[in-house]
Amino acid sequence: MHIVFDGRMVEWRGPAPFYFVPVPEDQAADVQQVAAMATYGWGVVPVEARIGEVTFETSLFPREGGYWLPVKSAVRTPLGLAAGDEVTVEMTVRLQG
Repeated sequence: MHIVFDGRMVEWRGPAPFYFVPVPEDQAADVQQVAAMATYGWGVVPVEARIGEVTFETSLFPREGGYWLPVKSAVRTPLGLAAGDEVTVEMTVRLQG
């Protein structure tokens, strides 16, 4: 499943700051349809994502009935991204098996 969406990067402060792009409701519903075939536990869904010229692998976090895409500093730094920035995400759900 390949998805493209625009979203605003948010910062969540726990023991350390984490950055995410919330997946819009319509695309999150699409992910939910294949989540059982993709998840490896705890409701996380493995994906390959691309923002700008940077491609990376991560797992969507379930959050507030949808999903959030974590964006590590290895992705943010070369692109100069910070909380509040609008980004375009290309994402493919990686099915298990």
